Amino acid sequence: MLVVGGGAAGMMAAGRCAERGRRTLLLERTPRPGNKIRIAGKGRCNITNADTVRNLIPCYGRNGRFLYRALTEFPPDKLIAFFQERGVPLKTERGGRVFPASDNAADIVAALQRYLRAHGVHVRCDARVAALRCEDVSVSGVTLTGGEQLHAPRVIIATGGMSYTGTGSSGDGYRFAAQTKHAVLPPRPALVPLETAEPFVRTLQGAALKNVAVSYLVDGIRHDGGFGEMLFTHYGVSGPVIVTISGDIGDRLAAGHTVHLSINFKPALDRATLNDRLLREFSAAGSAPVSAALKTVLPRALVPVFAEQLRIPPDRRCHQVTRGQRNALLGMLTDFRLRVTRTRPIDEAIVTRGGVSLDAVDPRTMESRIIRGLYFCGEVLDVDGVTGGYNLQAAFATGRLAGDSV
Repeated sequence: MLVVGGGAAGMMAAGRCAERGRRTLLLERTPRPGNKIRIAGKGRCNITNADTVRNLIPCYGRNGRFLYRALTEFPPDKLIAFFQERGVPLKTERGGRVFPASDNAADIVAALQRYLRAHGVHVRCDARVAALRCEDVSVSGVTLTGGEQLHAPRVIIATGGMSYTGTGSSGDGYRFAAQTKHAVLPPRPALVPLETAEPFVRTLQGAALKNVAVSYLVDGIRHDGGFGEMLFTHYGVSGPVIVTISGDIGDRLAAGHTVHLSINFKPALDRATLNDRLLREFSAAGSAPVSAALKTVLPRALVPVFAEQLRIPPDRRCHQVTRGQRNALLGMLTDFRLRVTRTRPIDEAIVTRGGVSLDAVDPRTMESRIIRGLYFCGEVLDVDGVTGGYNLQAAFATGRLAGDSV
């Protein structure tokens, strides 16, 4: 039994294969397995989200139903128990996000390595697969880059996507899939920062916002976004609420649509309440500069940007602000627009969107419908979820199901 790829899905699949009695060899193209796990969640590793399968499915978008069997067989509570039983205390934070109590992703990798050792999985690192070997419509093994041939009646492809290529995610799995006549949807970035057109964003670099609501407009038609934290960068915007909607925005841009972000800095206030507050702030400030009133409703870094966009001179006093300028401010506070020009490169994405088409993969087993004995699991598949532990949960669950099926 061969497993190609030593990430979350591959380590789980290999361990499960061996646990069920199969002699298993795990092939990892880098010097050590678990590279992407080590950097997940900025090194903290958000392994899953403590929710029900019913609530998880929609978090994977258009292809979420494909994961139903995998998530039902290995839901978050079983994944949590898996790591706790292997000596990793866990904690659940806001939004159901589950982390190791140590905030150290290396503890997750170490637990998986113990799992492999306990069941006799042989791990071979610096082993790069050049091609799959097939006989008729059945897999028969792999050929390594040096020409060595490894024979096996079952092969699991768990090579990941193309994000964070330094961890070993080189897109090899897409090549193997195409070699065996599987359709591969073009890989593109998901959970990735966005670049925007406005020059002033450079002046906002490092400004972090909490409790903002972000939606987006595609050719002027508004779409739901999310609520939470975001960050201005020298090229545009990032942060959880931004990357969550980035995959769909990237798809829209690729299709030639015009996309704008809409930021509501005061989502807890309706328009009338916010207008009353502005009236009070400007009245109380009196002859003070306009910036004094703006600082009461905006983060300091945004004050000069708002003043410039409102065309308010620096020496303008609060009592001189016109009704029209105040209404314009009200509009900017609730609907601040940024035009998205593109996503950041795929190498900066947390996960890859696209990959091996699900049409030729059996969701009950993860086995190919085209080549017998060939399985796909993890990020190599055309499934991606929002941020919050969902993508690692999918990787572990599909890896577990592939291992069980073999």
